[in-house]
Amino acid sequence: MNAPRLVPSLTHGLSFNDLYDRNGLGRVDAVFAAWLLNIDAGVHARLMAARAAPDQFAAKDESNLLIELARPLEDFIGTLFGVASPVAELRGRHNRLAPLYDCKRLFVQRYVTRAIKPDVAAALDGDSVTAAIAAYVDFAALAAGNLEGGELAFALAVGDLVGAEFKVDKPTPEIEALARYAAWALHNPDGKKRHRDGPLFKVPHKLDPEHLVPIETEIVDGVTRMKLPRPLLRHREGFALTDGGFDLVRALDHTNYCIWCHNQGKDSCSRGLKDRKTGAFQKSPFGVTLAGCPLEEKISEMNLLKSEGFSIGALAMAVVDNPLVAATGHRICNDCMKACIYQKQEPVDIPQIETRTLKDVLDLPWGFEIYSLLTRWNPLNLRRPIPRPATGRTVLVVGLGPAGFNLSHHLMNDGHAVVAIDGLKIEPLPPEQSGVLADGARVPFAAVQDIATLREDLGARAMAGFGGVAEYGITVRWDKNYLKMVRLLLERRDQFSMFGGVRFGGTVTVESAFAMGFDHVALCAGAGKPTVLDLPNGLARGVRAASDFLMALQLTGAAKKESIANLQIRLPVIVIGGGLTGIDTATESLAYYPLQVEKFLARHEILVAERGEAAVNAAWNDEERGIAQEFLDHARAIRAERAQAAREGREPDITGLVNGWGGVSLVYRRRLIDSPSYTLNHEEVLKALEEDIRFVEGLSPVAVEVDASGHACALKVAGEQNGAKVEARLPARTILVAAGTQPNTVLAREDATHAFIDGKYFRALDEEGNPATPERVCKPADVRVLMYRHGDGRSMSFFGDLHPSFAGNVVKAMGGAKQGYPVLTRTMAALAAPRRAPSEILAEANRDWRATVVRVERLTPTIVEVVVEAPAAARNFEPGQFYRLQNYEARSKQVDGTLLTMEGLALTGAWVDKDKGLLSMIALEMGGSSDLCALLEPGEPVIVMGPTGAPTEIEPGETVVLAGGGLGNAVLFSIGQAFRRAGSKVLYFAGYKRVVDRYKIEEIEAAADVVVWCCDEAPGFIPSRPQDKSTVDNIVETMRKYAAGELGPQPIPFSDADRIVAIGSDGMMNAVRLARHGVLKSYLKADHRALGSINSPMQCMMKEICAQCLQLHKDPVTGKETVVFSCFNQDQELDRVDFANLRQRLRQNGVQEKIGALWIDRSLRKLGVRG
Repeated sequence: MNAPRLVPSLTHGLSFNDLYDRNGLGRVDAVFAAWLLNIDAGVHARLMAARAAPDQFAAKDESNLLIELARPLEDFIGTLFGVASPVAELRGRHNRLAPLYDCKRLFVQRYVTRAIKPDVAAALDGDSVTAAIAAYVDFAALAAGNLEGGELAFALAVGDLVGAEFKVDKPTPEIEALARYAAWALHNPDGKKRHRDGPLFKVPHKLDPEHLVPIETEIVDGVTRMKLPRPLLRHREGFALTDGGFDLVRALDHTNYCIWCHNQGKDSCSRGLKDRKTGAFQKSPFGVTLAGCPLEEKISEMNLLKSEGFSIGALAMAVVDNPLVAATGHRICNDCMKACIYQKQEPVDIPQIETRTLKDVLDLPWGFEIYSLLTRWNPLNLRRPIPRPATGRTVLVVGLGPAGFNLSHHLMNDGHAVVAIDGLKIEPLPPEQSGVLADGARVPFAAVQDIATLREDLGARAMAGFGGVAEYGITVRWDKNYLKMVRLLLERRDQFSMFGGVRFGGTVTVESAFAMGFDHVALCAGAGKPTVLDLPNGLARGVRAASDFLMALQLTGAAKKESIANLQIRLPVIVIGGGLTGIDTATESLAYYPLQVEKFLARHEILVAERGEAAVNAAWNDEERGIAQEFLDHARAIRAERAQAAREGREPDITGLVNGWGGVSLVYRRRLIDSPSYTLNHEEVLKALEEDIRFVEGLSPVAVEVDASGHACALKVAGEQNGAKVEARLPARTILVAAGTQPNTVLAREDATHAFIDGKYFRALDEEGNPATPERVCKPADVRVLMYRHGDGRSMSFFGDLHPSFAGNVVKAMGGAKQGYPVLTRTMAALAAPRRAPSEILAEANRDWRATVVRVERLTPTIVEVVVEAPAAARNFEPGQFYRLQNYEARSKQVDGTLLTMEGLALTGAWVDKDKGLLSMIALEMGGSSDLCALLEPGEPVIVMGPTGAPTEIEPGETVVLAGGGLGNAVLFSIGQAFRRAGSKVLYFAGYKRVVDRYKIEEIEAAADVVVWCCDEAPGFIPSRPQDKSTVDNIVETMRKYAAGELGPQPIPFSDADRIVAIGSDGMMNAVRLARHGVLKSYLKADHRALGSINSPMQCMMKEICAQCLQLHKDPVTGKETVVFSCFNQDQELDRVDFANLRQRLRQNGVQEKIGALWIDRSLRKLGVRG
């Protein structure tokens, strides 16, 4: 019998179910209104009047009402959830700390700083001033690290002597002793050190825009590198949370530093810092527009309430405009800080206050449920205290990053149903948390009493996929457990459904969405197209896009010790770029390298013990053996340092070792103070330098230098440093390019009917359907988010980094969603009645958009066919396209601490049955994730993202030569049949290494008028049709023999070939390319076309996002080099493909992949599925 689900016992006759139902929320609101009337009739009357006409209130009057309302609201919620005592205790702690901040402001800052000059204070003797106040302050508490207790005792002592107002009318000897100590703590180095982590003896410092980050310099490799002074370094290891943020003491220090300027109508942190004459937003010294919080969160009001101890009230205030506040705050945004009224001295750290406020509420019993409730019912939201009645409208939200999830929330609260899709795999949460089963069915969920039950160690958590760039693009500087909370705020609601692994433009299109009955389509897929640098050897082995690295690390799972994901980097590492992505890439590569080599060593030692060193090392070539030894040596040095540190009782200096091996450096073409990371968020630069990365300013990359094996070994740079021209060679084995992104407008190239381009972005429309130009500011006067209007009035919109007004960061994307959702509501209100009910649309989505394994069949000793039911993915397939197959980590088998979770596999659609919704994918077991296909079980849900890639160009009336090598034949099944249906003749050369490798004979025969079978192994194959032929030879020699007539009459003359399509290994396709200009040249038309389906390494496969699939092209006439994204168009002209470069990029993770193959083999043997 199942245990009853955990729910709070609510008061006032309300139930937990009421909190997730609109009618129930109406009852909550009515109960609160009656309760408020009973305790404060005046506030109740003002609230009712404000709700009736909210826009008639002056801003200051509205703020004052909300503040007055927030205080009793906290008491009501405490009573409602039965947590009045913990709430009172939390408020009491705030109140106990209040003298600390009064003393700081009134005694330390106003009296001590004026009474004792800094030079005098710096010369004071620490022992003497300490002894003089020993009777007042418990220095034992300070010595034990209890700064709160020690500094609070000081403040209380001052208050006892001068009164609660902390005003010194006549200094007494006791007051003078306390003042001298305070001056010493403010200005003497020893005093500063003692009180380094406390708030009392710190005064705001003036800002010098050009020196916001303290740096030292060093000359290495002929260039000046910047680093942080050694005492400021911070220890970091692995991928646990690196920054827990302010505790309550420090957060309250900043709430009290705030002057609560809503009282003066100057809350620039929220509304922006405006020029008094023009009314336009001012700019920072770096030219950054100071528009304030893009969400216009009520910051000043929140700070006031938090300073008074009303944490729930403060959170309710923030949630009015920022309901998904868990996704903002500390280490996410700082637009508010930049526009703080303090422009010449350090600003109020608003993000820290916001996050601390949320934490304090979450840490209460039922704290998550309290926060969750406030996102749906909030009396401080005068315009929408509860969700609006259901409209019957259904919106398809494309992309579940910050814009997508915030838009989804607001749309639901406006009465609409939301179905959201994302191309990323989204791991399921336990149904008892989410209330959703694998098939989308809803079940009761348990309430969260203790927030600890939702939290996971960031280094071990499943990379859940939800959150888009907030998941894979933001590092563990931010607590990603907040993403799970945001997800639950949406997923638990009946009006919301989401699907991972569904690509818009592939599985779902604009027309198919409208045909399903969606009333609106909102594009929130903001991940940008990475900029590719035009450098000699710019795609050499060892060079990656930063997006490729971060996605492999934080989404594919390389950062997890138990993962089988392969991500190989070597030292030294150079990151090219000066933006926040570059900063994140630098810190994470520094953290990843030790984890990588230690995992490598651990697996290598086990394998050597079980199989012998010769067997383990056999697959590596000489270069790879050298790299492997490099990894092993470094890992053993790290192991020794850990042991030595343990003996000495200190933290291991792993970063010191890594820096000794070359470390990680950022190289930027301009000055540090000109870099986007510095001008937008210098705090992140400081935090990165705390981890001991280096910054090299003023130098541009000129070329990548490679070694004899084709691997990057140095970056050549040129520029100016310290007024002198510099040309240098910087050693680098890994080069990560973070040179910015462009809006990803792939849809306009895939679907020119529904998406149009205006400059770099999609074209915008006004609400009447006319072309419009959005303002390039995050708070436009007119919000232009529409981009397409259908003939029946339905429309499509765009948000986040896709939009010129709202691109740039997480909070701007969320702000765009907040400003844009009313436009969507208005456009849908003008439509005719909904075509279908939301439940009907969702039922179809559940049938069509989910993928389930039907069967797994072994075709050869190394080839497996996976047949899945995925109706939409099958229905939209066209020959030549492919899919990304993944299993779920939640369902993965685990062996000796190893999770058998696949990396994304690019697999072609071998065949589809569109009527039955079935598709077949064929995988070659190559020793990596493809070996795990055989573990898939019938009925198992999987991700089948696609179809993606470009359909093969099918021309009628041609003579087509198909050349398939091994697994490549699976791709040609559908291509050959399509050419034949179009009226073309198909001559098919099907090549295999071994006799046992042949599979799907009937499908190959159906794809061709003539098949020429060839095999490297005797006796080869016996054709089953009279027109077909066979040889024991490689595919090129077989083509030559056929063309020369050595195999007998040619049913289809080779010389008639208009087109050659070759699909197989890179070596096989290159051999065909070369043969066309050699042994086959005399048999071919001069103007024939030759294409290959290029098997570049791939990761996201969502088209121009991660950039792992970059492929170098060289013009065969001019030699000019260009770069293409293979996942966008995998069919490429053979004569343009740089096959040498392709082979190098396929070996990017070669050393790891080969030991990974052995490790997977070991795991499969442990499972008993491999002999």
